[in-house]
Amino acid sequence: MLNASLRRSGGSYIMTVPLSYVEQNHLNAGSLLAIEIAGDALTIKPQRPRRSLGELLAATPPGLCRATGWDELTPVGAEL
Repeated sequence: MLNASLRRSGGSYIMTVPLSYVEQNHLNAGSLLAIEIAGDALTIKPQRPRRSLGELLAATPPGLCRATGWDELTPVGAEL
């Protein structure tokens, strides 16, 4: 377990994040973190932005094989 101390900066407190955690989670200055408080426990996790379907489709490489008839299939579950 790592230990950290709080520092005061204006009306806030700052905690230093270990470099190993930053590197492991591909973070940098300005990265968003999700903070959860449950009783006296504080959980901090990287917050990854959710990309829209349009963004995901735009990032799809051109020329990928498509299954014939895929777009004509009827929904079978909770598809969009």
